[in-house]
Amino acid sequence: MSATRGKALVTGASSGIGRETARRLAQEGFQVIASARRKERLDELAEKNQNIIPRPVDLSDGQELEKFCQELSNLSEPVSVLVNNAAFSIRGALEDVPLSSVRRVYEVNLFALIQVTQACLPGMRRLKGGTIINLSSIVGKFTFPLNGVYSSTKHAIEAISDALRMEVRPFGIRVVTIRPGVIDTEFNDKANQLTGDLFSRTDPDYKPVYQAYGAGMAKLFSNVSIPGPDLIADIIVKAILSDSPKAVYFAGPFVEELFGPRIRLDDDGFDQFMTEKTGLKGLKV
Repeated sequence: MSATRGKALVTGASSGIGRETARRLAQEGFQVIASARRKERLDELAEKNQNIIPRPVDLSDGQELEKFCQELSNLSEPVSVLVNNAAFSIRGALEDVPLSSVRRVYEVNLFALIQVTQACLPGMRRLKGGTIINLSSIVGKFTFPLNGVYSSTKHAIEAISDALRMEVRPFGIRVVTIRPGVIDTEFNDKANQLTGDLFSRTDPDYKPVYQAYGAGMAKLFSNVSIPGPDLIADIIVKAILSDSPKAVYFAGPFVEELFGPRIRLDDDGFDQFMTEKTGLKGLKV
């Protein structure tokens, strides 16, 4: 198998943004290593796209991840495009989320991203070029109640990306952060499945918080049209193919409604704004 544009790696490629990005990069002539846990999904993707190499790996498994990174380090043709997309969420008030679950979210969303990037960087330095795309989120700059664990991993990705961008620019390596708004993928269903029915298990003190937040979010999402993953995949591919990509791209619902005020307001003002938007203003328990 040969490709004219070089080798790309996309993590979390079995569904959503990752799958669509892998497919489009293969169409653009990249040889794409598509990584995710679900082998059958990757095999199906590869059957339809001859430039895709399926590589099942569980990023939360330290041994699997270490073996995968060794393979990346030893590739005869280094990865020149890395799309760090794999992530998942567990929701709930901080007091309700088991520490073991917090650690697993960090292992996949942040630590695996760092380890895979470290494995790819030496090859990019040898090439004197490359592109790293890190999937953050609009919640990489603020958070919703009951979403602090996931949002904190995206806050960390923002910091890692900003530092890395300056560190590797002298080698001709570009680092791009993507901040999607709400996108129609399997992400939300998976988060709900992993979270389970926290409302039935939380302390009674928290029940009014969960109820108020649920009502607030239902109001916030009413009449919102949620786009599919192609919106973000388009941006990723355009950034990769660009001679001078921007440092950060963002698109999707709530970019203007929520991310805009985060930029304009001071911390106290934004805290009040989000407390009202999420249905918790004036709540006393």
